[in-house]
Amino acid sequence: MFDFHVVSGETARRVIGRSRSHIVDQVRDTYLTHDLGDSVNPNSYFLRFPDKPDSRIIALPAYLGGEHSVAGIKWIASFPANIERSVPRASAVLLLNDHETGYPFACLEAAQISAARTAASAVLAAETLHGSRTARRLLVIGAGIIARNILEFFTDRGWQLDEVLVHDRDPRYAESLTEHVSGALGHRARVAPDRDKAIAEADLVVLATTAAEPHITRPGTFAPGQIVLNISLRDIDPEIIVGAHNILDDIDHCLTANTSPHLAEQKFGHREFINGTLADVIRGRRKLATDRPVIFSPFGLGVLDLAVGAFVHRSALEENEATAIEGFFGETTRW
Repeated sequence: MFDFHVVSGETARRVIGRSRSHIVDQVRDTYLTHDLGDSVNPNSYFLRFPDKPDSRIIALPAYLGGEHSVAGIKWIASFPANIERSVPRASAVLLLNDHETGYPFACLEAAQISAARTAASAVLAAETLHGSRTARRLLVIGAGIIARNILEFFTDRGWQLDEVLVHDRDPRYAESLTEHVSGALGHRARVAPDRDKAIAEADLVVLATTAAEPHITRPGTFAPGQIVLNISLRDIDPEIIVGAHNILDDIDHCLTANTSPHLAEQKFGHREFINGTLADVIRGRRKLATDRPVIFSPFGLGVLDLAVGAFVHRSALEENEATAIEGFFGETTRW
């Protein structure tokens, strides 16, 4: 009951690196558990700074039932200016609590976990909405850590990609990710300097930017039947959103914080453009036609962090890669 362990980011990355396909399956199971109501996922809380309007630290508390029965909270910072220092934008920790007693039992470096659950969610959506694990051209817009993780998950799930296109407003980052894709991941890849031309060439588009407001604004940018993974949530203009089939991870959560779907709701005053959730599609409750683009917008649920974090914690314990903190609790008896 009073055991407490710390799991480093290096350990988390090793566990994730050997378990990506399994993590996608875990994310699928978590969405279905959440769909059954066996979870508690309050709204995220955003801590913002008057002198740094583009930066924030977000608290994501949650409880996940099912096979996990674990509570916890992720505390994740997003400071886009870090990129100019060649430092990752996001840093995070995850605290796990025992459901029976409430006692915390582990603290994990969670930037790796957050990136993994985001990537797993994206790949699961691609498989579910695309209906296969093949793509003629996959385009990634935004060449950062999230994009790299997504492409690593695509690879470990056995996707057959004829070509990967990479676009970033900074050509250096696009070139670095392209080299990683063609070298470490073994896919044919090239930099795509013209974003809109690359979108027109792709059958699967991944948005993984740090954009704070829509920059894809031209009507007709996305083609009927094209799958768009709106992972960074704020890239797409509301007019494009309402002209597409829209699948979310959780409707109420995603329609907050000025995401593209939230902007569309505010502009048009309704939610009729939303077709349902990814769990709806997995369970066969929603069928999507190919007469419009299909956009998946995942707000990013805390229950996913719990599922992946609990798995990383168990794996680290089994491999003796977790660090025990002796005497972490100052009092272990009431009297």
